[in-house]
Amino acid sequence: MKEIFDGVFRDGKNLYTKNLVPGRKVYGEKLVGDKREWDPSRSKLGAAIANGLKELPIKPSCKVMYLGASTGTTVSHVSDIVGADGFVYAIEFAERVLRNLLDLSKERRNIAAIKADARKPAEYAWAEECDVVFCDVADPQETEIAARNADEFLRKGGHIMISIKSQSIDVTKQPAQIYEQERERLEKAGFHIVQIIDLEPYEQKHAMIVARK
Repeated sequence: MKEIFDGVFRDGKNLYTKNLVPGRKVYGEKLVGDKREWDPSRSKLGAAIANGLKELPIKPSCKVMYLGASTGTTVSHVSDIVGADGFVYAIEFAERVLRNLLDLSKERRNIAAIKADARKPAEYAWAEECDVVFCDVADPQETEIAARNADEFLRKGGHIMISIKSQSIDVTKQPAQIYEQERERLEKAGFHIVQIIDLEPYEQKHAMIVARK
């Protein structure tokens, strides 16, 4: 098993993270020794890594603002990567999935599960400065939401990672047009684009944009 990023491992086509809570599963994933398999078909960040992400800004000891945390599948792997010395602010608005996220935060002490609207960062203004803002919010204004949170929480030189669902932005345009449109928006907001990764076949009509402040 080869370490491809700090805290992320590959064995053939399979991805793994070192389990912060040894012996415990989060979503039915396979355990191999002290590692948890990371299913890229259930994680847009995992899909980006599987499809050739060149730089993973999320590292051990990092602080991450995660917008659109859902039940916490990807958050759990981010929790593994940042480790006990890192922290994840997991923002989720939907009550139906928040229970799972809250249970996860009780087991993993480096996660704060926060019921809040990512469009209103004032609701969690108490959160500290972060190294990465990760956004997975199905909203036509997703890029603006991510940039607004970055203005509030991202340290200078930090990174923003946005999972773009083209169908949530404009169903009349081709996905590639949407990705280019959102790239331009980020550049106008003062970000330097690091990479854009198409997430197919794991996620249809999705891409991950990685940018630096």
